[in-house]
Amino acid sequence: MSSNDSGNRVLSGMRPTGRLHLGHYHGVLRNWVQLQHEYECFFFVADWHALTTNYEHAQDIEQHTFTTVVDWLAAGVNPGAATLFVQSKVPEHAELHLLLSMITPVSWLERVPSYKDQQAKLNDRDLATYGFLGYPLLQSADILVYRAGHVPVGADQVAHVELTREVARRFNHIYGREPGFEEQAEAAVAKMGKKASKMYRDLRRRYLEQGDAEALERARALLSEQQNLSIGDRERLFGYLEGGGRIILPEPQALLTPQAKVPGLDGEKMSKSYHNTISLREAPESVEEKVRTMKTDPARVRRSDPGNPDVCPVFSLHEIYSDEDTRTWAAKGCRSAGIGCLDCKKPLIDAINEEQATMRSRAEQFEQDPDLVQSILLEGAEKARDAARETLDAVRSAIGISYK
Repeated sequence: MSSNDSGNRVLSGMRPTGRLHLGHYHGVLRNWVQLQHEYECFFFVADWHALTTNYEHAQDIEQHTFTTVVDWLAAGVNPGAATLFVQSKVPEHAELHLLLSMITPVSWLERVPSYKDQQAKLNDRDLATYGFLGYPLLQSADILVYRAGHVPVGADQVAHVELTREVARRFNHIYGREPGFEEQAEAAVAKMGKKASKMYRDLRRRYLEQGDAEALERARALLSEQQNLSIGDRERLFGYLEGGGRIILPEPQALLTPQAKVPGLDGEKMSKSYHNTISLREAPESVEEKVRTMKTDPARVRRSDPGNPDVCPVFSLHEIYSDEDTRTWAAKGCRSAGIGCLDCKKPLIDAINEEQATMRSRAEQFEQDPDLVQSILLEGAEKARDAARETLDAVRSAIGISYK
């Protein structure tokens, strides 16, 4: 795949931590289900990333990986529409990480916001390791090895995508200036034909001299239409267009996704570390018990006390699960004390269990046939390796260590 065609490819991953919960589903998986029909998607289990903070308890990673993938499949992620695989089954991630580590300043890694945040939050663990310092660069390698144009993230993860862009930019600056670059680029322009060549040169001049962003986009579109250019020539012309060298690793864009605020049973953010979750595929009676005991507006001490749905975690779930009529009924009944908290929770219990029933049904075949899950991951790893090898071939060639 040409670097210029990366805009249709999406990469996202998740650490294997065991059973997923409603926060994962509404914060990530629902988005994946939609993206798989709009882009070429690569979704991976980040087992190497799990080792960066949990290397002392690695014995659970394999089972957690299986459970995580079953939850993905139960949520509607389709291996026929997206590529699912385990990170460590594609060693090209590690090789690109190693090669990028040769050019990435340590200061870039130390300034990633989550580096110090994680050290503070996980202060019971020894994170003074090379692997933990380098995990943001491993994330960059995860993205760049597929030349992914888009990375779905929340606002708090944009810094990781920006680091990836900086690493790609530095790599292209160092290794994209091949000998005779301008001559090769001009020769490639000539291959486009008289009319297209003239248009490319005019658009390039308008962008470089006037900063015309529209001209840049039109030139990119023009390049994507050319059928008689090799991948190498396309990459040269894309870099030449912006006044740089050959684009070997394209800079990805953060695909900001709306983050559903899923409250936990105690009103805090739903998280395993807070022990306040409702798992995917949870038994109906367990869902009912958890929701019935869920924290509500603390001002409602008695049934007759009016409440405020704006500060009630249960109403936050209504905003995710209920239709407008039900939300209006719940808000009005809460403020007037016309309904009790258990009355308010009943429609939620029904809605969550209805959603979970579909997931339990989807998951049944995979839980009964673990080999089916393994075959999905094996097939996904083979497809992922094909894409990753193509990138590594280009990277090795650019560096000068292809040894052909």
